[in-house]
Amino acid sequence: MSAEEFRRHGYAVVDWLARYWTDLDQRPVTPDVAPGQVAASLPERAPEHGEPFEDLLADVDRLITPGLAHWQHPMFLGHFPMTNSGPSVLGELLTAGLNPQAMLWSANPALTELEGVVCDWLADLLGLPASFRGNGVLQDTASAGVLVALTAALWRRGGEDWRRHGAGTRYTVYTSTEGNCSIAKAVRVAGLGEDRLRLVDVDHHAPAMRVDHLRALVEADIAAGNVPVMVAATVGTTSTTAVDPVAEIGELCREHGIWLHVDAAYAGVAAVCPEMRWIHHGVELADSYCVNPHKWLLTGLDCGAMWVTDQRALTAAMTTTPAYLSGSTAPHPAAVDLRDRQLPLGHRSRALKLWFVLRWYGAEGLRAHIREGIALARDFAAKVRADDRFEIVAPHPFGLVCFRLHADDATNAELLRRLTTSGELLLSHTDVHGRHTLRLATGGTATTSAHLDLAWRKITDIAADLLAVAPDAEAPRPGSAVGQPSAGLRVQEDLCGVEGGVHFGQ
Repeated sequence: MSAEEFRRHGYAVVDWLARYWTDLDQRPVTPDVAPGQVAASLPERAPEHGEPFEDLLADVDRLITPGLAHWQHPMFLGHFPMTNSGPSVLGELLTAGLNPQAMLWSANPALTELEGVVCDWLADLLGLPASFRGNGVLQDTASAGVLVALTAALWRRGGEDWRRHGAGTRYTVYTSTEGNCSIAKAVRVAGLGEDRLRLVDVDHHAPAMRVDHLRALVEADIAAGNVPVMVAATVGTTSTTAVDPVAEIGELCREHGIWLHVDAAYAGVAAVCPEMRWIHHGVELADSYCVNPHKWLLTGLDCGAMWVTDQRALTAAMTTTPAYLSGSTAPHPAAVDLRDRQLPLGHRSRALKLWFVLRWYGAEGLRAHIREGIALARDFAAKVRADDRFEIVAPHPFGLVCFRLHADDATNAELLRRLTTSGELLLSHTDVHGRHTLRLATGGTATTSAHLDLAWRKITDIAADLLAVAPDAEAPRPGSAVGQPSAGLRVQEDLCGVEGGVHFGQ
């Protein structure tokens, strides 16, 4: 493809995306396709001869977009938002064209140093402690971050013995029953064995970690000869967006020399608003912290910001230096090798798109976006409370509202099924105190109050039909306005439950 061809077809792609965003609310939110249907529409083998680019773009319209779940649709309300924006896409386009490999400072000085700067900018915007400055990296997601943190924590506790003996020492890891499933996966991938993960009970008012139970588990492990190595606290759990008491957890970790990792994948960006900085109380005690700008901060997937305050432990855990990489970086404190802050050797640069977003919107624009998402959730929750057929089952400090009908689980499940199969909107569900609970998440780039009004009308219309034929409605439970915690994170992977339909994972 010549430069002139690239220019012409590039304009066509940008025009296609602009038209897609403009017309998105006219498309079904989710596709009406069966598993294997899209694959069956494609040739069995790659073409022998090249094809015109116009045909490629036409086949995106014909074969691909009809089978998409449109995460940028204003009525895609079932998951935490996966926001995107024009400046992010253009930054990604430049990154794709440059195709940089930023594993070493010497391999890419400008983008390595830009990444450090934008991580510092973001830490400042979120009100994170000064100890985070200079210690940031952009991972793909917070899931990678928890595994990196665990690896560094194991090295700090076990050093070279960890490298030699691995899981031979009985290291233990702790998170709440509401902690994200990526924590259990990290324990498994690190080779510790899932029996080394301790699930801490949560409070009954808001499903946040109980520090008294954490202390009991830690002390029991120490007495049994086990070695507590890491606690993963959560700011904004996946199921209900509960916030763990990070300060109290951090004090306990300091007392016993345990690494504290804070997972703020979704909710952390809310702290760009000064009135939301309460969520970071105690974060100065954290050894590592992760947040995903690609969720709620208008930056396209993937972009997971991570800070590790103990760079010595991180570098010792991550560095391998074969001859072909030795001596490639000058011994200078500003010459950071990003390969030493992540699992892969190669580093995909994500700094340009985040830089573009931070500069295009500015702190003021980002705060406006977050505040709008919180306000939309608050207004939606008010509608739910005002209708005595429904209840709110968990606090909603961010952009997620957990609610249900005063009816049995089967009726609530049927409400969700009809909503998600209509193609008009997407909700998801979780399990709160053993009860089927619907989840609606605001914060999408294009979602407005008009879209939530439309969603509420659809919800209440279907609810009226269901209650007309349902068994006697369940009576409100005492204290149900805030709800009870689930026994564990059980956001179902099968959100539609329609045989032959499409299943959307969390």
